[in-house]
Amino acid sequence: MLEEEYQPRRQLPRALRKPEPPEAPFAFSIRPAVETDLPGIREIYNHYVANSTVTFDEDRMTLREWRAKFHKAEKLDMPFLVAESPTGHLLGYTLVMPWQAKSAYRFTVENSIYLGPGSTGKGLGKALLAALIDACREAGIREIIAIIADKGADASIHLHETFGFKEVGRMGKVGFKFDRWLGTVMMQKSIKKKPRVKRA
Repeated sequence: MLEEEYQPRRQLPRALRKPEPPEAPFAFSIRPAVETDLPGIREIYNHYVANSTVTFDEDRMTLREWRAKFHKAEKLDMPFLVAESPTGHLLGYTLVMPWQAKSAYRFTVENSIYLGPGSTGKGLGKALLAALIDACREAGIREIIAIIADKGADASIHLHETFGFKEVGRMGKVGFKFDRWLGTVMMQKSIKKKPRVKRA
């Protein structure tokens, strides 16, 4: 080998280098979830199970469990939405499930919203929550409850506040995960019916 082959390559001055190609803009569409989305949904959720306290689940959810949840939402006509990239990659999801089993609670739901790790901080959470609220209104739901961890979930609390969710209660030290005690913040939003357009 020649000695010069060991020398580091010289770079052109910045002004003479080819410009870096621009980063593609973050784009997505929101649609109702279908069963084939469930493996991607499971992966997003299980990332938070393993790495954060935003969910109190300690065991990863299986595909069978997600199928059961999906079919329950379908049977009850509960909104379940996903966001995907133009190439079909799943970026995040949101859904509601009944707040309680008793029939008197039938117009009240609890929401969940999770974004893929590379999709945070880009406005996707805002778009998903807006779409979920609209879908809940169309489904005749009147109250949405959000139960949010009191540590490590400031972005979620702020997001819900942006959409008019109000804090209605707190519970301290009701969860224990990653060797620490965690509490919850309960937030609530009332949904008004869409006004009927009067025909002339």
